[in-house]
Amino acid sequence: QVQLVESGGGLVQAGGSLRLSCVASGRTFSIYAMGWFRTAPGQERQFVASIYWNTESTWYADSVKGRFTISRDRAKNTVYLQMNSLEPEDTAVYYCAAKSGAVEPYNYWGQGTQVTVSS
Repeated sequence: QVQLVESGGGLVQAGGSLRLSCVASGRTFSIYAMGWFRTAPGQERQFVASIYWNTESTWYADSVKGRFTISRDRAKNTVYLQMNSLEPEDTAVYYCAAKSGAVEPYNYWGQGTQVTVSS
């Protein structure tokens, strides 16, 4: 099992920045990739960004490319999401997730952290 704990959410004005953190514990050696997802009110969960644990290859949703950056610190078992130029449309609960293989679904999830961007 892998446990994930997010932090770093909050209230920020449009154009501002926030950095989310997600600390993994437990069977961290089994992590293949980690990602960030978000759920806005009345909407389905949306992919935001992901990173391969070993190669650091990254992927982003088109809506956040050029504004968000995902990174990881292996020594700290932590993945980050640096969010710049935030827009009110970025308001959502952000979830950290992990999976154990390339074709595996994301099967480990954090509790979520609220990000609110005011206009």
